[in-house]
Amino acid sequence: MNHLHRIGLLLLSLFTIHLSPRAAEYIGRVVDEKGAPISYATVYMADDPIVGTATSGNGLFRLQTDLPIFSELIVSFIGYEKQTLLLSELHDDTTTIVMKEQPIHLEEVVIAAKPQKQKNKRRRMQDLLAAVYRQMQTDFPLTATGYHIVSDVRMDAEDEPWGMEQMIANVVVMPQKGHIAKDFRTGKKGAIPTDSIQFAGEYCKRYFDASIRGRADTLLAGNSLESIHPDMRKAANAVDSGVVVHRTLWSMGNIVYDFANTMTDISHWQVSNESEGETVLTYTENQNIIGMFIYRMKRHYILRSDDLSVLRFAERAHVELNIPFGYKVKPNEMQMLNLLNMGEKQIEQYRIRKVHADISLNTIYRERDGHLYTLEKNLVSNATIVGKRKDRKPSGRGTVTTKDTIPLSIRATQRVTTLRTRDVQPIPRQQIRNRVPRTIVPIYD
Repeated sequence: MNHLHRIGLLLLSLFTIHLSPRAAEYIGRVVDEKGAPISYATVYMADDPIVGTATSGNGLFRLQTDLPIFSELIVSFIGYEKQTLLLSELHDDTTTIVMKEQPIHLEEVVIAAKPQKQKNKRRRMQDLLAAVYRQMQTDFPLTATGYHIVSDVRMDAEDEPWGMEQMIANVVVMPQKGHIAKDFRTGKKGAIPTDSIQFAGEYCKRYFDASIRGRADTLLAGNSLESIHPDMRKAANAVDSGVVVHRTLWSMGNIVYDFANTMTDISHWQVSNESEGETVLTYTENQNIIGMFIYRMKRHYILRSDDLSVLRFAERAHVELNIPFGYKVKPNEMQMLNLLNMGEKQIEQYRIRKVHADISLNTIYRERDGHLYTLEKNLVSNATIVGKRKDRKPSGRGTVTTKDTIPLSIRATQRVTTLRTRDVQPIPRQQIRNRVPRTIVPIYD
């Protein structure tokens, strides 16, 4: 990438990990269960996630660290179980790490249950939803929780991965009361719980295949930065623009809040699967506003059958927007365009005509000291955005309108490396506002 010259080299050196002269190099190859290489799998140290890398197109990685050989190494990729091994297990480039599929990250398997008899069906569903909600109030903590996470967001263009951004961050979740709603069983009003989420990026990397650096650079820089000197362009826009994407992903799927807001709509609920081990409770919602806005959504709450505690949460949504004259996008309404580093001026001039998107979200929980905490979040989103934008002509006089079709395929996973449940304090405002150091890392085979 062309910022790696002159001043760009100086700026980048501020963010580069300086390894000890005693650092050793470790090599390995990451493949799936069929032996096919996995590209853009992230490899990092459990005790120090900043020390990490990503696999190349043939699944190879090289990692330098001066940590002891008994330190744990984590290999992570969306749709696969996290693999943990010791540095001492990496010998040379013949070391192969096999990733096992974890299908619930991509699609929760739901088996249709036999339809219940209509008699007392509504009452039984009310009782079930009330019991699940009571269990949620017991399971999820009412005190602040601190997480240290590694968040990987990968973008594909025309089914080809062109880059991935990894954010290492601190998150504090502080439960609090939300708006007032009426309980359908008692008729009494009560506060719906919600969460206040503080997100502070600690370090960030962007990984790119060296063979497509030019295309990735253009997408990341955005046309509004073309006037900046090439050496400075990447440095000017490679600091904190990706934080909003990672923060938004962590904020999605507020399970207690969503459940409390929808549990009164009995007709939208059904038991999708029921067994001795797990019960799948499904909420369905469909909207179609004269063909301009189409929305189909399913939420699956995978519960432990004996006590109705949540094991996993899966949400699937299909969204279509068809706006004849286009919709002028506001910056706070199109945060995901931040993945393209589209500046605010561009967004303000951008008019969306069509959006088709399929989004899948999964959350996995872990139990600790009698409460449930987030262990992992995964997202797969395939979208096409069709719109028009105005750009200034090369001469500098007047503007030209360009039709844009943006394929936006996103695969993301967030995994918790450290969980704190006691004496958790809010993150200082200055730390939240801090610009996040980012390193641009080319990947070579």
